Formats: sequence, C-alpha cells, structure tokens
Amino acid sequence: MATFERRIFLGMGLRVGLGASAVLALAGCESSQEASKLPGPAWPTDRRASQPSRSTAPSTPRPSGLPQNVVARTQWTRAKPIVALADPMGRVTRITIHHEGSTPFYSTAQGDVSRRLESIRAGHVSKGWADIGYHYVIDPSGRVWQGRPTSLQGAHVKDENPGNLGIMVLGNFETQRPTQAQLSTLDQFVASQMRQYGVSVRNVYTHRELRPTACPGRSLQAYMQQTRTSTGRMARA
Repeated sequence: MATFERRIFLGMGLRVGLGASAVLALAGCESSQEASKLPGPAWPTDRRASQPSRSTAPSTPRPSGLPQNVVARTQWTRAKPIVALADPMGRVTRITIHHEGSTPFYSTAQGDVSRRLESIRAGHVSKGWADIGYHYVIDPSGRVWQGRPTSLQGAHVKDENPGNLGIMVLGNFETQRPTQAQLSTLDQFVASQMRQYGVSVRNVYTHRELRPTACPGRSLQAYMQQTRTSTGRMARA
C-alpha cells in the first residue's frame, strides 16, 4: 500500500478543538534547529483516510497485555485509534527513542501530563494520522504512559515504522535535561521491552540515528550514547 508524505511546517501551531475549548496542538519531535544545527525532523507517514486499509489489518487493535505499571491510555484519552489509517505492527525488531521536542515540560502532575498527551494526540490526528505516533511516553516523574497500541505500527520515524517500537520522553532536550526519574525509567523500561521482543541493544536507536533530525535533543542523545555501551545502564539492565 502506497504512503503519502506530508509537509510539516516547523513552528506553526495547529489548533484543534478539544471539547468546548481549543488548545494548541503539539507537533512532537520538533527541536531547536538553531541550537542543534541539524535539519528539521523527518515526519513519519500514516495513510490517508481516503485509502482502503490492507486486507491483513485488523478491524480493531488486537488486545495485548499492558506492561506492568504502565498507565493505560484510557486514563488520558477517550479517543480510539483510527485503525483504517494504520498498518499492523508485525514482529518488533527495533526500538527508537524520541523526545517531544515542543515547549519544555517539567510538570509531574498526572493531570498536566494527561492534557499534554491529549494535545499531542489531537495534533497528530489533525495531520491525518491514526493516533498519537508513539507507543509509550515517559513523563518527568518517571511514569510510563501507553500511547498507540503496539498492535499497530507507530508514526514516529519516516519510512522506518514497521516493527519499530516508538518510545518518547516528554520534554524538549535541546533546551532542558531529562530528569533522573525519566532516565532511570528509560533504562529499565527499554531493557524490559528488549527482553520481551528479543531486541538487541544494537537495535535500539534514537530518531536522529535513522533520519536527519535533532530529535531526541542533545541532552538525551548524549545519554543514549552512554547508556547503550557495554558498561551503560541500559545495556546491563
């Protein structure tokens, strides 16, 4: 099935209606290009609604067990993925780490995180995507939140989504640093997903390692380079 690229204009706010109020839709994985001196993020592609879904795609997301201590998506949104716009995930063979890349985010309050995730989801859907692009999100307190169901391909790395589990760390790590709670959870959670799917640390990437982009920001990129080494915490978790 053919896919269509969409032009994303960095810096433009997309306004979407959420209930009775309008909020600024967040365009995840955006980063400060002046700071990074890297080209803008290469946006992934979901299929247009006018296209029929593949015959192999499930009519609804396949039920799957949620990892322990992960906050279910029902805790932050009532919306369901638009399954006709997504492909089935298939076997997970790699994992990619992102930052949100919008305005810095520091809050550890569950309500603030819920609203932020819903804004990101609404912004992604307004682009014609099936759902929020990431499978999991790690907030500043170290909680892990369920994003797009893992039965469906994500929309987080252009042309690299099949079999690719997308994990986003909430914040903009061009201009802020991940919290210690985020880093500790990132190491442990990614390691648990590596074990679950049989993914080697060699197949754990950051966004910029697959496409030309500043994501996941300079601070998180530096940490990922260290934690994946033979003596790093992710590799040893």
